[in-house]
Amino acid sequence: MKASVRWIRALVPQLTASAASPVELAERFTAAGLEVEGIHEYGEASDACVVARVQSTRPHPTKSGLNLVTVDRGGGVPLEVVCGASNVPPAGGLVALAPLGARLAAKGVTIERRTIAGVTSEGMLCSESELGLSDGGGDEGILVLDPKTAEPGTPLSTAVPATRDTIFEIGLTPNRPDCLGHLGLAREVAALHGLRWAAPGPDAPGRAIQGSVDTYAKVVLEEPALCPHYAAAVVVDVTLGPSPAWLRYRLTSLGVRPISNVVDVTNLVLLEFGHPMHAFDLDRVRPATPGGVPTIVVRRAKQGEKLVTLDGVERSLVTDDLVICDGEGPVALAGIMGGGTSEIVKTTKRVLLECAYFDPRGVRRSSRRHGLHTESSHRFERGVDPGDVPEALTHAAALLTHLAGGAAVPGAIHALGQPIAPKSLAIRSRRLDQVLGVAVPFAEATAILERLGCTLVSSEAGVAELGIPSHRPDIAREIDLIEEVARVRGMAAIPTVLPAVRPSRDEGPRERILTRARRAGVEMGLSEAVTYAFVSRDALAKLGAPAPAVTLKNPLTEAQEVMRTSLLPGLLAALSHARRRGERDVRIFTAGSIFLARPGGEAEGDGLPEERLAFTALLAGDRPAYLARPEPVDAWDAKGVALGLVRRVTGLDADARAFAAADRPAHLHPRGAGRLSVASKGGAPVELGRFGPLHPDVLDRFDLGGSPLVVVEIDLAALAPLASEERRAAPIPRFPAATRDVALVVEEAVPAGEILDAVRAAAGALAEQVSLFDRFVGGAIPAGHHSLAFHVVYRAPDRTLTDAEVDAQHNAVVASVNKRFGATLRS
Repeated sequence: MKASVRWIRALVPQLTASAASPVELAERFTAAGLEVEGIHEYGEASDACVVARVQSTRPHPTKSGLNLVTVDRGGGVPLEVVCGASNVPPAGGLVALAPLGARLAAKGVTIERRTIAGVTSEGMLCSESELGLSDGGGDEGILVLDPKTAEPGTPLSTAVPATRDTIFEIGLTPNRPDCLGHLGLAREVAALHGLRWAAPGPDAPGRAIQGSVDTYAKVVLEEPALCPHYAAAVVVDVTLGPSPAWLRYRLTSLGVRPISNVVDVTNLVLLEFGHPMHAFDLDRVRPATPGGVPTIVVRRAKQGEKLVTLDGVERSLVTDDLVICDGEGPVALAGIMGGGTSEIVKTTKRVLLECAYFDPRGVRRSSRRHGLHTESSHRFERGVDPGDVPEALTHAAALLTHLAGGAAVPGAIHALGQPIAPKSLAIRSRRLDQVLGVAVPFAEATAILERLGCTLVSSEAGVAELGIPSHRPDIAREIDLIEEVARVRGMAAIPTVLPAVRPSRDEGPRERILTRARRAGVEMGLSEAVTYAFVSRDALAKLGAPAPAVTLKNPLTEAQEVMRTSLLPGLLAALSHARRRGERDVRIFTAGSIFLARPGGEAEGDGLPEERLAFTALLAGDRPAYLARPEPVDAWDAKGVALGLVRRVTGLDADARAFAAADRPAHLHPRGAGRLSVASKGGAPVELGRFGPLHPDVLDRFDLGGSPLVVVEIDLAALAPLASEERRAAPIPRFPAATRDVALVVEEAVPAGEILDAVRAAAGALAEQVSLFDRFVGGAIPAGHHSLAFHVVYRAPDRTLTDAEVDAQHNAVVASVNKRFGATLRS
C-alpha cells in the first residue's frame, strides 16, 4: 500500500509540524502494526528548481530544432538556456527552471554549465518526467505553469505544492482493509496522536440539473447475498479530458497511471476511501426492453457466458461468478474488472457511477479462478467498508462536476439486499488489565476505541459495550478490542516482566532417548538437520523404504504428500542442497519419528500408524585429515559413528556384523552393509540398526553419484530400553594384567567376527578384553586365507595370575579355534 504523507497531513490538519514529519509518522505507523517498509521522495527535484518567466525566444544560430530562451529566474538577472522543446510559451509565460547545481534525481544528473553548438546554456527548462512527476512520453514538452502561479525565483515545490510529496510503502496485513485508503490512515494517525477526527464531507456539486436519477438508469439486484448494497449515480454533460496537474501528480506518486478526468476520479476515490468504484458510459449501457432506460442487473453468470474485460481478454464465466450486466449481457466482473462494451471513451457525455459492497468470498473465488488480481479485487477480498457507499458515491459525483464540467443528476439509486447487521462487543476493565499485564485507566481505553471509530453504547462497573464500526471487519471478539488498546497506547507502555519460571514435567522416555541421541550425534562432530516429516512417495520408492502408511489429503507440495517411513529422504535432500552450493563434505544427522503401518493393519491401533523413533546419520565426501592426503569416507567411518552412538547413549558396546546376502537392505552396498546388535541378558541379541555405503543404484536415482556416501540408521525405540540412567565407574584393578597376542590363519570365507566370538568364549572369565588389531593377506599366507591378529588381556579380580595359568588358558584358546575353524598359528 502506497500512502501520501501530504494527503494524510491535509486530512488531519490538527497535527503539529513535528508530529507530521515523515520520520515520526513512519515510526508511529510501524509501532502500531502498520509497518512502513520504505520511504520514497516524489518530485524531489522540485525543491531545487524554481519558477522562471520567459523574456524572449530565438532560434539557435547553428543548430536547427533548438531555441535560445532567455528567462528571468528572479532578482532581475536574465539567463539564457538552450532548449529543444516545441512548447516553450511566449514572453511572459512561466516555466520550471533547473538552475546550475540543481540535481534531477529522476534522471540521475546534476545541472552544469554546458556549451551546445557554440552557445552556453545556464540551466535547463524541465519536463514533468525530468522532475520525477510522471513517466513521460515520446513527445513530452517542458512543464508550462499557469501565468498566475508565482513570482520568478519561487521554489517550484512552494509554487506548486502537489509537485512534492513523501510516499510510504506500508506492508498491511490482510486483516486491516480499513487502511487501504487514506481516510483510514488519517483516522489511524489521529487515534495514535490522541486527536478527535471525523472524515471530511463531500463537496457540493459544481452544477446540478432538474430531474430524478430513476429516469436515467435502473438497477435490478438478483443476488442480494453476494451484493448486499449496489448504488449508482449519474453525471451528465461531462467533457472528457486530462485531469488537472494536482490530481495527475497525486495518482502518479501513488503508482496509478492517469488516464482521463472521469477515470481518474474513480481512482482518486479508491485511494481516498479504500472503496473501489467503476464508471460506465451511460449511453453504452443497454436497456432491458426497447425504449426503456439503461438497466444494470447484478446476477450470477450463466455457465459458459463470455465477457471481454478491460485487459482485452475474453473470459468464459461460470455460475459462481457474480457479474454486472446491462439489459443484454455482462459488462463487468463484479468487484474485479470492468468490460470493454461500456468503458469510458473519448465521446462519453453521460457517466453512470457504480459504488457497491460485494461479498469478499465471492470476489476472492472469481479473482483466483480467472487469475485476475486488481486494485479493486485486492480491497473487496479483504472487506471494504459497507457503510461508506453513499459518501464515496456522492464524493465521486461532486468531483466529476468540478473536474469534468458535468452536471449531477439529483439523487442516487440504492439497491439493498441482505442488510449487514451492526456488531457490538463488551470490553471488561479487569480482563484488559489481565491480558496486558498493566493497569490501564478504563476511560482512556474507551476513548482510544472511540477515536478508532467505535461508539460507546454503555459503560458501567468496569464493563463497556461498544458498537463496532463497519470499516473494521477484523474486530470480532473482546481480545481484538484489547489488542487495539495495546496497539494505540504503544507496546512500550507494557512493562517487560520476566514470567515466573516453573519446573516443567519430567521428560518422558521418548524425549529422553531423543535428547541423548541428539547430544551424542553432536558430540561425535555431526550437525543436526531439521527435516520435514512429509516426503514424496517417489523418494521412499527410490530407497526401497516401507510403503507410506499416512497420505496427506491436502499436501503443501507434491514433494510432501506422505508421512515419512525413513529419515533418509530428508537428509539426502539436505545433501543435494549443499552440493548444489559447492559443499562436498557433509556430516549430518536427524532424529525423530517415522510412521509405519502396524503389523495388524488398520484394525490395530484404531487405524493409526506406529510412530517409531529413529536416528539417521549421513557422511559424505572426505574424512577430516591433517598433514595427509584426504581419504573418502567408507564403511568403517559409518561403523565408528554407529558404535560410538550406541556407546554414548547406552554405555554398552554394540556388535557390528556383515549382513547375510538374503537379509541385506536393498539400499545399502553389498560389500559394506553392516548390522548392529547388542547382547541381551539371557536372550537373543537385540537388533539396533544398520550402516554402510548407499547402493550405487540409489545414488543414481537421487542424482548423488560421483562421491562417497555412507549412512547409519538406528532404531531408537529398540535402543531406549537399554539406555540405563545409571552410570557406574569401574574400580581401578588391584592386580596386574597379562597380555597375549595371537595371529591365526583361517580361510577368508570365515568372518572375523565369528573368530572374535570364539576367542572370547574360549578365553573364559579370565579374559578381560579381546580385540582384533590386524588383518594380513599375501606373503606366506596361503591363497584364499588371511591372518587375523587378536590382542587378549587376562586378569583375575582376586589375585595375580601366574604365567602358567595364562599360558594354559591361551593354549585352550588356540585349540578351540583350531577345532572350530581349522585355524592355525601364523609362523
